[in-house]
Amino acid sequence: MLRKLYRLLQRLVVGFLMLYGYNLLVPAAAIIPINIITVILITIFGLPALLFLIIIRVLVY
Repeated sequence: MLRKLYRLLQRLVVGFLMLYGYNLLVPAAAIIPINIITVILITIFGLPALLFLIIIRVLVY
């Protein structure tokens, strides 16, 4: 049980860092906001979720 909690916490931190790193590298117009929904999406689905959020950001705005 503790191992699963540690794994979940680790994935949350990695998801947050992925979003933060992306936002540091792109211009201000393409920033994806760091909120609980985006972090949970990246925690659950990983890199494909980040790519999906980038595509949505480019197509919608």
